[in-house]
Amino acid sequence: MEEKPKNLLEIVYGDYQHHVTISTSESGDVDERVVYMEDLEKRKQVFGICGKCKEPCTGYKWCQPCNAKRFKDNFKNWTSGNKIIDEFIQQSQLNAVHFKKCLEWIPFEKFQNITYIAEGGFGKIYSAEWPEGHIKSWDIENQEWDRVQLDKFALKSLKNSSKISSGFLSEIKSYLRIYLYDIIQCYGITQDQNTREYMMVLDYCDHGNLRNYLNILDYYISYRSKINKLQQIARGLLDIHNAGKVHKDFHSGNILYDEDYPYISDLGMCQPANNEQTVKEERIYGVLPFMAPEVLRGHQYTKAADIYSFGIMMNEFLSEEIPFNDIPHDEFLAIKICKGLRPKISEDIPKLLADLIIKCWDAEIKNRPTTKVLYQLLEKWCKEVRKSKSSEIYSQVEECDKIGEKKFKNKSNKDKPKNIQTHPQAIYTSRLLNFKNLPKPINSTDLSAIQMNSDVNYNIQSISECLDVQLSELELNEICQDDESNT
Repeated sequence: MEEKPKNLLEIVYGDYQHHVTISTSESGDVDERVVYMEDLEKRKQVFGICGKCKEPCTGYKWCQPCNAKRFKDNFKNWTSGNKIIDEFIQQSQLNAVHFKKCLEWIPFEKFQNITYIAEGGFGKIYSAEWPEGHIKSWDIENQEWDRVQLDKFALKSLKNSSKISSGFLSEIKSYLRIYLYDIIQCYGITQDQNTREYMMVLDYCDHGNLRNYLNILDYYISYRSKINKLQQIARGLLDIHNAGKVHKDFHSGNILYDEDYPYISDLGMCQPANNEQTVKEERIYGVLPFMAPEVLRGHQYTKAADIYSFGIMMNEFLSEEIPFNDIPHDEFLAIKICKGLRPKISEDIPKLLADLIIKCWDAEIKNRPTTKVLYQLLEKWCKEVRKSKSSEIYSQVEECDKIGEKKFKNKSNKDKPKNIQTHPQAIYTSRLLNFKNLPKPINSTDLSAIQMNSDVNYNIQSISECLDVQLSELELNEICQDDESNT
C-alpha cells in the first residue's frame, strides 16, 4: 500500500495553503509548502465549514460538492457557442476545489475600456475593466457568488484561436493543473466580437514585465530585496516542475510584476517533463539569449533547461543589464553560446549569487542545480540576510549594497535610461528557431569576465568577445566541422 505523505501543516507559512491538494515531484517527494489535508478537523480550522452541508471546505470558504452542484444547475443558462469550450469550462467548475481552479465563460460585452498593450510571439495582450469581477466564494446568505472587483484584468488572445487551437486550451490547462501562487491566475475565457479569437482572462500586472519594472523604478533595489524576489520566482518554477511540467519559454519578459510582487506567466508552452517527442518532432521556440545550448541544438527541453534560463534571468535582474542587447540574435550568437559565451556578470554582484548564476547556466546539464535545491538555497539566503549577521551572504550583501547605493546616488534619475537601445536584430519575443549543426556545448576557458573578488571554479565568458561579431559562412562551417571532428 502506498504510504501517505506526512501532514505538513506546521511548515506552512502565511496564506500559502489555498486548497486541498498534494504537489509532488517525479520522485514522489511532497512539496513541503503544501499541506496534505487529510485531517478533517484541521481542514475546518484552515478552510472553514460549508454553511449548507456543514462539511469541511476544500479551499478557503469553498465547498467542492456544493459548488459543483451550483455550477451544474447553471449550465443551461450560458454557452460560449462552442461545445469544446463549454465542456472544458464545465469540467473546471465541477472539479474546482478552490476559486483559483474555477473558470467562467465571460461574455465579451462585460468588459469595458479595452486597451491594447503589446504583442508577443504567439498573441496579443490587452487590459480591460470587468466591473462584475471574478468568483471567490458562495454567499450563502444572499444566495449568489461573492466576487472580487479588481482595477484591471488582462485579456490574452492566441493567434488562430478562433479555430480552438490546442495551444489555447493547453495553456489554460497548465494554469489549472499547477499549484497557483507565484503564477499568473486565469479566471475564464471570452471571445473577441470582432476577430472571433478566444481570449484568456488573466491577472493584470501594473508594472509589466521584469525588464519594464527595472526600467521604471526611480529608487535603488537592494540585494536583500532582489534575493527575496528571486526566491519567489524560483518557488513558482518549483511549482511548475513539481506538477511534472517544464515551462519551455522562461525569460524576463514572462516574469510579470504586480505592484512589488513577481509572477510567472505564459504557460502556453508548458509540457510534461517526460515528453517522449523525438528531436525531429520537437519544434524549438523561444528567446535566443535565454535558451540552453542543448535546446538550441535540437535536444529535448528539460527542467535543467528551465534552470539555465533562470540563470540568465537572474543575472539580468541582479545586473540590470539586458543579455546580448547590442548584437544580432542569429546563428552566430547560437554558435557562441554553445562554445561558452554568457552575459557578463557585474562585479557588484555578491560572490555567492554570481556563483549560483554560473552553476545555473553551466553547459553541462548535470552541473546545474535542481529546482528544489535552487529554491531552498535562495530561501536560506532570504532568511540569513534578514537575521544572520554572521552569515557569508549577509556580509557580501551588506558590502555590495553600500557600493550599489552610492553609485545610484551619484547617478541622477534624469540620467537613467528609460528606453534602452537594442540592436535591430536583437529579438526578445518568442519565435521559431531552426539552427543546424551547432557545436557541442562547452564551458569557456576565458575567465576575464569573473569579478576580481571571486575565486569561483566555474567558467564564464567575457562579453567583449561577442561584440561586433562578424563571421563569414565559411568560418561558420569550419567551426561546426572542427567540433564534429572533436566529438
